[in-house]
Amino acid sequence: MVVLKRLWLYSVRAYLKLGLFFYFKKIQVFNLNNVPKDKPVLFLANHQNALLDPLLIATNCNRFLYFLTRAGVFKKAFISKIFASLQMLPVYRIRDGWSNLTNNTAIFNRCSYLLSKNEAILIFPEGSHNIVRTVRPLSKGFTRIVFDTLDKYPDTDLHLIPVGLNFINSMGFPDSTAIYYGEPIRAKDFVFKDKNTSIVKLKTRIQLELSKLTTHIPSNQYSLNLEKLNQLNVDFLKPTEVNKCLQSNFQDCKPKQKDNALGLKRILKFLLKTNLIGPYVVWRFRVKPKIKEIEFISTFRFALAITLVPLWIFILVFTLAYCFGWTIAMGYLVATIILALLAVKV
Repeated sequence: MVVLKRLWLYSVRAYLKLGLFFYFKKIQVFNLNNVPKDKPVLFLANHQNALLDPLLIATNCNRFLYFLTRAGVFKKAFISKIFASLQMLPVYRIRDGWSNLTNNTAIFNRCSYLLSKNEAILIFPEGSHNIVRTVRPLSKGFTRIVFDTLDKYPDTDLHLIPVGLNFINSMGFPDSTAIYYGEPIRAKDFVFKDKNTSIVKLKTRIQLELSKLTTHIPSNQYSLNLEKLNQLNVDFLKPTEVNKCLQSNFQDCKPKQKDNALGLKRILKFLLKTNLIGPYVVWRFRVKPKIKEIEFISTFRFALAITLVPLWIFILVFTLAYCFGWTIAMGYLVATIILALLAVKV
């Protein structure tokens, strides 16, 4: 069973990594060497882009992760089984009903046990997703897991890894992303006699580290400052530079290189949409209008890209093979892959 589970996880991760490669223009990963390979790790990341955030970390961290995921997505039995096979654990919020909050005790106990076994868990301590380029106040749920683990399993050498996820345009396609792994933080260094002091100091430290690893625009005059950054054409994949720009009151800002291939990109994107007209119509007129939270736009677009698009291409390839032979069909398949790469990567 363990071998089959590993094979399943490797297969899913490989397929998702391939899908993300075709979906994003660029995926940059920094300081991956900060991630311990043989110690229990609690990844703590900012959360802008719904389900794409955990997928990006899971496919680019060199560890198999367990994920704390909002319980609302576990409502259907079949979906729940799939998520469970992918090591996703439901966490309940007030909106899920007060009576369900007690279920979190069992989930947090499970997390502590997994960490005591040198596993890795991903949590988004902001508690929800939001496209704003701000590290929002952290909930204390992650601190409960940290200190419960150290209470129940005091020999556990738990390491906390802050993760900064950065996007050019989290709702756009194709987008680019940069993932920054912070320095490991030993959980035991935050154990004090007064537990409230421990919680406050740990939350403050993680908040500070996340604010360095991603763009952090203070809520005061957020819209105005964001507009200025866009006008200055800063590179949001370089949070250190962007935050320095903000701290200098826009005096020390480095604009990114201008894109001189916009016309070519539009043509390639149009050709790609035309070639994938079936999935595009489903996305544009059936799926996208029903999305209520804008943070889920990229998630659902990516879901269609790794499910409906391969099916569409598969049908066209076999149709061409049946009508004109395999030479034409394979030629179309190669041309489609090249077009997709050009439309996304140029």
